[in-house]
Amino acid sequence: MRLVQVTIPAGKRDAVLRTLDDEGVDYVVTEEASGREYTAVVYFPLPTNAVEPVLASLRDVGLGEDAYTVVLDAETVISRHFDQLEAEYAEENGSEDRIAREELKTKAEELASSTTTYVLMTVVSAVIATAGLLLDSPATVVGSMVIAPLIGPAMAASVGSVIDDAKLFTRGVWMQFLGVGLAVAAAAVFTFAVRTLHLVPPGLDILSLKQVSERLSPDFLSLAVALGAGVAGAISLTTGVSSALVGVMIAVALIPPAATVGVGIAYGAPAIAFGSGILVLVNVLSINLAALAIFWLSGYRPEDWFRRSEARATTFKRIGALVAAIAVLSVFLGGVTLSSYEHATDRQTVHDEVGAALTEQPYADTTLISTDVSFADGIIVNQPPERVVVTVGVPPGETYPGLAGELDRRLDAALGSDVTVEVRFVDVETS
Repeated sequence: MRLVQVTIPAGKRDAVLRTLDDEGVDYVVTEEASGREYTAVVYFPLPTNAVEPVLASLRDVGLGEDAYTVVLDAETVISRHFDQLEAEYAEENGSEDRIAREELKTKAEELASSTTTYVLMTVVSAVIATAGLLLDSPATVVGSMVIAPLIGPAMAASVGSVIDDAKLFTRGVWMQFLGVGLAVAAAAVFTFAVRTLHLVPPGLDILSLKQVSERLSPDFLSLAVALGAGVAGAISLTTGVSSALVGVMIAVALIPPAATVGVGIAYGAPAIAFGSGILVLVNVLSINLAALAIFWLSGYRPEDWFRRSEARATTFKRIGALVAAIAVLSVFLGGVTLSSYEHATDRQTVHDEVGAALTEQPYADTTLISTDVSFADGIIVNQPPERVVVTVGVPPGETYPGLAGELDRRLDAALGSDVTVEVRFVDVETS
């Protein structure tokens, strides 16, 4: 619920109070003694979703934008008339938590306000995320997301679109590009510095780091994460609840992948930078698409009736552009998803074939310990395994010189390609 304070211009007092009476709103009027063009100040509580229609009704009777209007949070209102008003607007508008357009714009502007703070927090977040990647520390990576300020620009750009505020939209888009660019640059500089200062092992294989490898092969599940983050961000803004936790969700989709791009650049690994860069682009576009759709479906429009058709056309064009860009990038996501599926299928085929071979004579006394399937570096669709390492437990003193050849024959036939097979024997004694 909200407490609204409105200054009443000279000659508009009767019209304003009559409108509030017609709306069934309780109010208190005080005289305005500053000697300016205002004659009184009216205070009235409203349900959250009633602020926008009531203010629109007041503007219809002459309460212009020059009138001084303040909307405050109200903790408790005890009034029989207020309860009736709350029930009425809940029935008419459906959502009790939907904030007014004016509040939405203010919140979006606040989230994308200070460039200096935004830059500093983005750089610090990216550096912490990069440290977490190089340490292979999930806790550190998560900590970097908590302080990332990336929710503001995405929400500002979407709000600017639906209410036809070009300045807010432009600022939101510019700050998103700035944030992602800063995150990548900070990660690259920090990684280069720690390598130069030998703060990481000289022979560190970054592909062996799980926190890095997780961001190299984005698939369609990554798209779902980004869309969900955008939806959550928009809902948190339209309902007026805290956006801190939702900001973490959006940072999950942006900060670690951007830091991985920087790590790939610093290590001179274009495959890493490319795969993570695609993930960053897809996530940025998906967050904006989801937020834009939610704001539009929530009914937010420009105040001026004549600007609504223009806002509708502009919003739909931007939604179309986002969908088209995501569709193009989804070709890559589809390739990664298909590649991941085929790799998993090949691994299962290798495991099944090796297991079947070890159940036959003369290998029935052996025990399969593990199978390690290796593919070529990079993300290539329909890429068969290059090398299979099979670790087999055998009774002490026993040898099976023909096992590698048998497995190579079976796997070549099952996979339809030539694969290198290496068999490692481990003495196993069972008591």
